Amino acid sequence: MVFEKSKAPSTYEDFIEWFYKQTQWSEEHDYMSSSVTTPSLRSWFMEMKDVFPPMNGEYSPNDDLIEADEILEEHLTDYGIGNNVIYMAFAWSLAEEAYNLVTQLAIKHAVGFFDVSGNEEVIFPDGTKLSKP
Repeated sequence: MVFEKSKAPSTYEDFIEWFYKQTQWSEEHDYMSSSVTTPSLRSWFMEMKDVFPPMNGEYSPNDDLIEADEILEEHLTDYGIGNNVIYMAFAWSLAEEAYNLVTQLAIKHAVGFFDVSGNEEVIFPDGTKLSKP
């Protein structure tokens, strides 16, 4: 998950509580449109989708294109786009590639990164890290 650095709590325990609140998906919008999120998260998404296109929403490739391109199909990604977070689910076979690109673009676009499926470390754009106690 990437997040808006200015909205995230600064302690690990508070961050985890905030994360669970964000992933209740209770904001009053659909979670497929990048128009609901912050400019920095939107910039991150616009670049990320070029390699890992969304399964759903305005930028998802059409079915004919997916059927004709096996690489495209395996790179399809499930995004949940909130006001202050973007949650992604990748194919496990692409975990390392996805991790590398997510973190590289997080630095470039000055957004934070939470390694939900890995070591659960929270990394802010300035290099500050929050780890499980």
